[in-house]
Amino acid sequence: MDQLVLLFVLLLGAVLCVPLGDRLGLPSPVLMTLLGIALALLPFVPNVNVPPELILPAVLPPLLYASVQRTSWRQFTANVRPIFLLAVALVFVTTAAVAFVASALVPGMPLAAALVLGALVAPPDPVAATAVAGTLGLPRRLVSILEGEGLFNDVTAIVLYHIAVAAAVSGTFSATHAVLDFVVSAVVAVAVGLAFGWGANKLMSLLGDPTLQVGLTLLVPFAAYLTAEELHGSGVLAVLTTALFLAEFALGADDVTARLVGSTFWDVVDTLVTGIAFGLIGLELHIAVGTASGRWGELLGSAAGVVGVVVGVRLLWLLPAGWLTKRLHALRDYDEEVPTSVRETIVMWWAGMRGVASVALALAIPLTTDTGSPFPKRDEIVFIAFAVIMATLVVQGLTLPWLVRLLGVRADREVGQAYERELAVRASRAARQRLKEIESEEELPEEVSEQLLRRAYEIGLRISPAIGDEERRAAQARRVERLKRMRSLQGELLSAARHEVLSARSEPGADPAIVDQVLRHLDVRSLR
Repeated sequence: MDQLVLLFVLLLGAVLCVPLGDRLGLPSPVLMTLLGIALALLPFVPNVNVPPELILPAVLPPLLYASVQRTSWRQFTANVRPIFLLAVALVFVTTAAVAFVASALVPGMPLAAALVLGALVAPPDPVAATAVAGTLGLPRRLVSILEGEGLFNDVTAIVLYHIAVAAAVSGTFSATHAVLDFVVSAVVAVAVGLAFGWGANKLMSLLGDPTLQVGLTLLVPFAAYLTAEELHGSGVLAVLTTALFLAEFALGADDVTARLVGSTFWDVVDTLVTGIAFGLIGLELHIAVGTASGRWGELLGSAAGVVGVVVGVRLLWLLPAGWLTKRLHALRDYDEEVPTSVRETIVMWWAGMRGVASVALALAIPLTTDTGSPFPKRDEIVFIAFAVIMATLVVQGLTLPWLVRLLGVRADREVGQAYERELAVRASRAARQRLKEIESEEELPEEVSEQLLRRAYEIGLRISPAIGDEERRAAQARRVERLKRMRSLQGELLSAARHEVLSARSEPGADPAIVDQVLRHLDVRSLR
């Protein structure tokens, strides 16, 4: 099996693990990791030859951009405080705790190398957290916090990682320079992200064609990431800034085709890239196994200690942080989403799985220092990092659905349904208001006005039938049944038309371009 065949197997696995995970009630990233581990154990499967410095630039930009499509700038600004406590403060605390324990457990590990280990295992994986939270039916406030943490903790951790690596390689460390580097990295990233977001927004308005617009959104995250990194900024923060800007300003209310095409495209990208990323985690397990050759007892003991610190610190931090955030929320009535019970806090704790970023950072540790000597305790760092990733991703990922069911943490459907009804009423009201404006500008036949008014009411009823009275709901139900039957019959007619057009492809003298043009017209008609 060569590398290309292995890539195809991972892509196929990424597609198949989604329905399999839905059926088993397990997160698809965890299943892909198990698939990678299974492939790594097969003797005919080659080792993956992906340069470590390419993993983050190739994987993180599209995954982060896809994740941002599910959030908004308002949601981020409303949850600044919970995100800060998790994405910034907790990363610092975890890095410090892991560095302290690792330097004590691993003989001869200097503090700088221990900080490298702490920084790379500190951030929970944004992709795993989002994938898990989205499939378990968790309350929306928990999903929002986990998404916010996942999106921004990599920024903090990667900057800390680079500072720690520089200290270990050079043998010197300056707290002033470290703080300055942190600030400069953030400022540069935000500036780059805003510049690319503004520029991409202008280009999208010029391109017009939805296909070209979506193609541009695929290129922009990579460009923002690489540009920020070249300017010594945070590539992750640059991508997040760009994605938030475009999510807020890129598409207008009437850009229907671009929104539908873009949503479908990014769902596909998210599925495939996530599958490859987590499959690579399992495939890279051979590196940790090779590192531990002859020293299993020693390294497993150190790894168990660090895993305990990573998991324990998160719980010990979340319990008081969740209480404090809830108290402040109650006192000042902030418009933010916070966990409302200890059970929700425990679910947040167990959802802190490590993944893609930790693997990439572990593999990207330099082999030597500036003096030419080996990087201190690099093998031990890599082994412990993989132990943390496997313990949190596989063990916590497989047991999280069980824990959610045990604790009974579920989304409040009544709240969601109430909000849906509110939006349905607002949509219907806006349609009726627009109809009044049209009628004041031009004279419409009475039957047309009545039909349009009925359609305006139906807009809301189709979104949420509960907003109508019993008679109106019954009438709407009858109309829906008639519409379904009509659409079924129209579908059969259009299907016959498509078969006839497709058969023309094989006729002598047929022009495939014209056939495809006619077929596209029929396809669009079918969607409508």
